[in-house]
Amino acid sequence: MKEGNLPRDSKCCVCKKTCYSNECLAGMRCEWCGATAHAVCYRQMPSECDYGALAKIMLPPNCLTIPRTELPMEQLLNISSPGGSSDPAYAHPLSSPCKTTADDVIGEREREKEDKEKEDMEILRIYDGNNSLRNQVYRTAAVPKMASTSQIRDIALRRFHIQGPPDNYYVTQVLNDAGEEENLEDPVPLRNVKRPAGARAQIFLRHRDDPERAVVKAYGGWLRVPMTFCSMTVDKDTLVQDCIADALDNFGLDRTAWNRYNMVEVSLEKGLAERTCNHHENMLQLVRNLRKDSLRRYHVMRFYVQEKEDPHDHAVFVGNLPVSLAQRQYERILLKQLGAIEKPFTAIGPIYFEYGSLVITFNTAKAATAAVQKLQNATYEEKKLIVLCLPNVQPAMLPPDCEPLLVLVNVKSGGCQGSELMKAFRKLLNPFQVFDVLKGGPLVGLYVFRNIPKYRILACGGDGTIGWVLQCLDIAKQDAACFSPPCGIVPLGTGNDLARVLRWGGGYTGEENPHDILKDVIEADEVRLDRWAVVFHEEERSQPPVTTTSGAEGGNVEAGTMSNPEDQTSMIIMNNYFGIGIDADVCLKFHNKRDANPEKFSSRLFNKTQYVKIGLQKAFFERTCKDLWKRIELEVDGKLVELPNIEGIIVLNLLSWGSGANPWGTAKEEPPFNKPTHYDGLLEVVGITDVSRLGLIQSKLAAGIRIAQGGSIKITTHEEWPVQVDGEPHVQSPGTITILKSALRVSLIFDL
Repeated sequence: MKEGNLPRDSKCCVCKKTCYSNECLAGMRCEWCGATAHAVCYRQMPSECDYGALAKIMLPPNCLTIPRTELPMEQLLNISSPGGSSDPAYAHPLSSPCKTTADDVIGEREREKEDKEKEDMEILRIYDGNNSLRNQVYRTAAVPKMASTSQIRDIALRRFHIQGPPDNYYVTQVLNDAGEEENLEDPVPLRNVKRPAGARAQIFLRHRDDPERAVVKAYGGWLRVPMTFCSMTVDKDTLVQDCIADALDNFGLDRTAWNRYNMVEVSLEKGLAERTCNHHENMLQLVRNLRKDSLRRYHVMRFYVQEKEDPHDHAVFVGNLPVSLAQRQYERILLKQLGAIEKPFTAIGPIYFEYGSLVITFNTAKAATAAVQKLQNATYEEKKLIVLCLPNVQPAMLPPDCEPLLVLVNVKSGGCQGSELMKAFRKLLNPFQVFDVLKGGPLVGLYVFRNIPKYRILACGGDGTIGWVLQCLDIAKQDAACFSPPCGIVPLGTGNDLARVLRWGGGYTGEENPHDILKDVIEADEVRLDRWAVVFHEEERSQPPVTTTSGAEGGNVEAGTMSNPEDQTSMIIMNNYFGIGIDADVCLKFHNKRDANPEKFSSRLFNKTQYVKIGLQKAFFERTCKDLWKRIELEVDGKLVELPNIEGIIVLNLLSWGSGANPWGTAKEEPPFNKPTHYDGLLEVVGITDVSRLGLIQSKLAAGIRIAQGGSIKITTHEEWPVQVDGEPHVQSPGTITILKSALRVSLIFDL
């Protein structure tokens, strides 16, 4: 908990009354879960954060093990800003004292020359320990000249954000730079305080130590134990090894195996610093020295018990390799990049052949670190490899009601709104459950969560990003403990049709509170989504004979090249809709323009104006899809359907198309058609007469022509046509296009 001014509408989680700054001068706020409380009420809250309203979707830190490598924390999972510096999501201003800069000293001297102090107040320099005095790291506080020692002590505790019983602390005056001190005495302690020439009076904030014993908390950290920490009483004879044995006993482990463990002192004062304690150190003296050096640092320090040998394998994700190679070929590429003759890794796999990505596993931290350092700057076929060192999740450590949320963010979606969202989610959740899909794709997060039996996914991006996540889920779920995790959506794209149907909105504006989005994910219901396989089969082309060979009887036999039917067939999974003709033509032109100048297409408004511009060009100058109804054949559920005079066909799985338009019209049941939904196992076929009708549909002023409704669609073409699947267009060669119900299933989160 930290004291400060609270924003509007803040409510005390204890008394449920308002506690923002207009109501009270200052309040307390948990820097992890954001819970707020009055300065009086917060003492009734538990000392350990329970993650508040986000507890159900939080990945608890004790369930996660970070690889013990020499790599900096910013390099794990590639958590860094585009400029190469550490992610601003981690660059919180330090709440602990930091070293005073020259500018601070000059500014203070100038302020000292100005007599702005009130007659009844005095400015004190407060040090929280000997180390702070040596480094001149202090806090200043305005104290009434008639204040008692208890009032000065309470002010000092607030300045350093130190909590706990105030009676455990006292203040002394600093006599010289060597650190000599003497107690302040009531009734007017500041009357006799020594003041160096031209400087403030200086005082120490000290802890009132018990000469015989102290209470120490030991945290399990990476140990697979059901409790976060245990408290132990240490005395003059307690060594570190005794403390380890007692902690193991409290954790339910074998205390006689203490020599296989270390006590690690972890400080969070400035970044992350570790020190392994000597087994023969005196624990009571160690605690006293830490308190005497810096009380603030002691309060942001923890003792962890961990195994000397890292029991976990070290997984390294490697991406941007060529697609669809054999495992031996991938191994040769890696060995060449690592400069090794024999394999330094213990295992390779899973291999995601469709994306040219794989995971390699090492049994030592040293080998994993060496591999990451060699591969992170390597290139293959002029592509820089994506290399990530992955954490391990221990499913057995998850609370029974925990359903962690895997957050996948496309940082380039929505005019870089994804980058801001990712920073916010990494502050609210465990940073290692939030992934940037542009650094390794959704497969990275899905691999990390592969052993969790029940979790949810929040995909942040446009319809293309959502389709990408679902496609990767189809690949990864074969080896996952959770076969079909439900997916929620934060819409960051231009169309966002799937998000609209599921009531997640037409687009993230930046004004929504990320904390509220996460609470909506917790409260939302699940719904099924039909998925469809779009199979493209090109018609066979007759090829001329190319060689002449001798037959068995000496005659000449003409040999022609045989075409492999598999080479002429491709398949795409459809979630939203399929289009052929005028709408796909407009979509194709737009994508070509965006690919040529991607930096210009960063806002939804600009994207939509480009759609309008292309549509006008098609209406007046390019009618390439004229007479489409005469040039293709349509079959629905095996029956040939007569087409009206149209220039395009849209096959709908959702009643949202082109940024919220509904070409089908009303969603009511109107014979001979059933009421359409995205989970009824039926597709709706709509005809578009021309580009002007397309514009009216997108403006929500009209609907298309209802043609049919069925569970299987077949379109036969004899020439090239522009087609699009879920907004991804291409030019399709002559042949057949078949849309069938896919066996791949997915659950989505429906916002209430």
